[in-house]
Amino acid sequence: MKPAPFQYHRAVSVDDAVTALATLPDAKLIAGGQSLIPLMNFRMSRPQTLVDISHLDNLASVTLSDGVLVLGALLPHQRLCEDALIREQVPVLAEAAQHIGHWAIRTRGTLGGSLAHADPAAELPAAMVALDAEFVLRSVRGTRTVAARDFYLGFLTTDLAADEMLTEVRIPVPPQGWYGFAEVARRAGDFALAGAYVQVRDDGGGSVTWFGISGGPERREFESVPEDAAALWRELLADVDVTDDDDYRRHLGVLVADWAYRRAQGEAQR
Repeated sequence: MKPAPFQYHRAVSVDDAVTALATLPDAKLIAGGQSLIPLMNFRMSRPQTLVDISHLDNLASVTLSDGVLVLGALLPHQRLCEDALIREQVPVLAEAAQHIGHWAIRTRGTLGGSLAHADPAAELPAAMVALDAEFVLRSVRGTRTVAARDFYLGFLTTDLAADEMLTEVRIPVPPQGWYGFAEVARRAGDFALAGAYVQVRDDGGGSVTWFGISGGPERREFESVPEDAAALWRELLADVDVTDDDDYRRHLGVLVADWAYRRAQGEAQR
């Protein structure tokens, strides 16, 4: 399959990109293209205009400022795996990024692209919900900041307006407590059948954030973890609207949460 005809605009700045989104017909941003191009090739997406932002190097930075790790939206996934500052400040993010596709995909796909696409089986949207991240969104109308928890509205649906561009991600560091990550996939590089991030605080409470089991990231809080941790995960999963294979998907949800919890405990005991 080949994409339907479209116009091409190469943005020279963020202002140019958001102006193009506001003025050009049915415009969509493209950077790595790892999600959009397959959809266009199958003609499941037919934008009239592609706005290329892949050359905006100022959106590929990693900085630490006033206790906040600021990540540019054009950071390729492989940078998330390798960047020394990310590995030091938020190691669970670097670990999870290693499970995104394969090396060739990670060198092209971008942080902002994955977050805006909102695939429910993707690692990064759930990571940002788990880490209490905030997204900076730009448009010709101005700039606004949205908490990751409020950004994801449902299957492939976000709070990002058609004329807005996600420019950076802000993660408070160091995160409260310790984090563990786990996922199950049919084979390395495939989308997860189920995955989880578990946060454990000093007081024994924390949170679990699932992905791959419903229409988007599912975060639940807990005050403590009983000896039978699996019972807690089953209880927290009870109100999750699982997409398909209900019993099997819930079973995987319990497994990945338990594995992630054990890894978080291991980090806390170091």
